[in-house]
Amino acid sequence: MSKRSGYAGLAALTAAVVLICGGIYIGVGAVKTKPAVRKPRAATPLWIGTWAAGPVGLAPAATAPGAPSGPHGRSVRNVVHTSIGGTAARVTVSNLYGTLPLRVSAVSLAVRAGDDGPEAVRGTLRPVTFGRATGVTVAPGGQLVSDPVVLRIPYDGDLLVTVHTPAPGGPVTSHPQARQTSYLADGDHTRDEAGDAYRTETRSWHHVTAVDVLTAEARGAVVAVGDSITDGVSSTPDTNRRWPDVLADRLAGRYGVLNEGISGNRLLSQDRGPSTLARFDRDVLARSGARTVIVAIGINDLLRAPYAPTGDGVVTGLTELSRLAHARGLRVIGATLMPCGGHLRCTRAVEAERVKVNAAIRAGGIFDAVVDFDRALRDPYAPERLHPVYDSGDHLHPSDAGYARMGTSVDTTSL
Repeated sequence: MSKRSGYAGLAALTAAVVLICGGIYIGVGAVKTKPAVRKPRAATPLWIGTWAAGPVGLAPAATAPGAPSGPHGRSVRNVVHTSIGGTAARVTVSNLYGTLPLRVSAVSLAVRAGDDGPEAVRGTLRPVTFGRATGVTVAPGGQLVSDPVVLRIPYDGDLLVTVHTPAPGGPVTSHPQARQTSYLADGDHTRDEAGDAYRTETRSWHHVTAVDVLTAEARGAVVAVGDSITDGVSSTPDTNRRWPDVLADRLAGRYGVLNEGISGNRLLSQDRGPSTLARFDRDVLARSGARTVIVAIGINDLLRAPYAPTGDGVVTGLTELSRLAHARGLRVIGATLMPCGGHLRCTRAVEAERVKVNAAIRAGGIFDAVVDFDRALRDPYAPERLHPVYDSGDHLHPSDAGYARMGTSVDTTSL
């Protein structure tokens, strides 16, 4: 759904309180009207990511919301939000955490009608094939990218990616902190434009980890990698107010923005999913059209006392991420760690290490550019804490106003 009016209100509140492969464009009917995106002359269409989510395992399959159920299996209608548009799309289906082959009998793609619900815009629903087959089996630990689907994809719009699984396949690969309502239906309802069969809601994305679009208008993708703060865990559900969403709105279709935040993720060690270092190649470097990565990770490493690493260890890890990205030709922007004063785990020792990490980030030599989330969101009278306007209430995660402030703090000329 469109959020620009909401961001304007948040910006006003903040100011008041803080002061200080082809070029064929195919029409699909009534979709939201967006400002025109400037198209470079003689641009060649490329595959660029418009949406992504870091995969996290759920177990067991029998109790996972997205698992097959009943004699006819289950359809999961994932609602995903685009950051750029295009003339065709392709979908990545993942069985990363599966211990058995994942049988998929049908997948469909459509533009969502309106700002909520599981209904598709009439005439936009398309079958998705894999090697020209409607059904496919994904090996344990594997993923498959679909054939191109010819469909006019809007930017700043919602897509419905529906997957029907007829039989259990072990733990379901999903992203549990979606902050977005998706829908479940018993049986194969992948071809339904109407949403009547989708009577169960879920706040997770299942099976689907990426959507790319074919476009001659966008210049590449910006990948935001981080933890629950990047994941937007405290943002208002179904409003797309995570800080990468705010950044995507500012970029207005010129760059894809891919959110690879995983709640609970750590830079150096496994917690919720593999460490950022371990998943960096898969979730960042391998993303279609990636040109810039914004690294916002490290606070969980410091908070997990008594086994937390020192600030020096976090700096070493951040330096390695930057090296890996540079080796693949990506530009790297590093984010300072935001205040956590008042949070149960944010001790004086943690604060001292956080200050050390931020000093190293600001000093230069690690990243190509810095976005200073710490200075943007801290309380000027108590810099070890978030400003009350930006605090969700747990003294660690931002409010909607805080996410808006983060998204507007990124210097778009540095991308």
